[in-house]
Amino acid sequence: MSDQSRRAVKKAQTRAHVRDTAQRLFSERGFDAVPIADVAAAAGVAVQTVFNHFATKEELYWADRTPWVDGPAAAVRERPAGVPALTALREHLVASVERFVLRLADPTGRCTIADLERSPALQAAERELHHTAEARLRDALVEAWTGPDAVGWVPADPRTAAGIVAATWLAVTRSLVTQPRCPLPAPEEAAGIAAATRTLAERLLGHFETELRTSALADGTVRVLRAV
Repeated sequence: MSDQSRRAVKKAQTRAHVRDTAQRLFSERGFDAVPIADVAAAAGVAVQTVFNHFATKEELYWADRTPWVDGPAAAVRERPAGVPALTALREHLVASVERFVLRLADPTGRCTIADLERSPALQAAERELHHTAEARLRDALVEAWTGPDAVGWVPADPRTAAGIVAATWLAVTRSLVTQPRCPLPAPEEAAGIAAATRTLAERLLGHFETELRTSALADGTVRVLRAV
């Protein structure tokens, strides 16, 4: 192994150690009650080392806990050949909604919700992450509709349509996963709530997908592509 590779491995190990230490302390004492100095001391590193890996305490809290930020964009970009972008997005979001609500039965998931309820700073950070997910999804949809692999129908104004879809579809899914958090249900109720939420997500997003295509076709604002 080269010196550069060894340094990269050591850096990754330090990052993971700091992250795990911090998240343990957050779980034990609450996010707002744990200063970065305590994280550094518990991890056996300097405060500057913590900031070398994580710009803010909020970033440290959310580290490796937010697959939902890149997930929608990845579902569009990595969809199988011949699958329309909106279909891939809808299927991903429906499955994600069910998975997130199921986490209400998991002790770790319930702890995260409790942390959010106690901390306005974490709530603000979560909202910023939502906006990041929205921007990344918008860009992925534009690429899907303007690139050589576009299939199905394509909006005449891909950027406007992508912005609308990203904003509305993610707002709907965010509402569906946050509404059951308050009040937090009993763990044994989570499976039933998750199933009902999945059904509602499928109906809403399926309706949005159909209406978008129908309205666009009726207005003459799309062109139809044939898969080669």
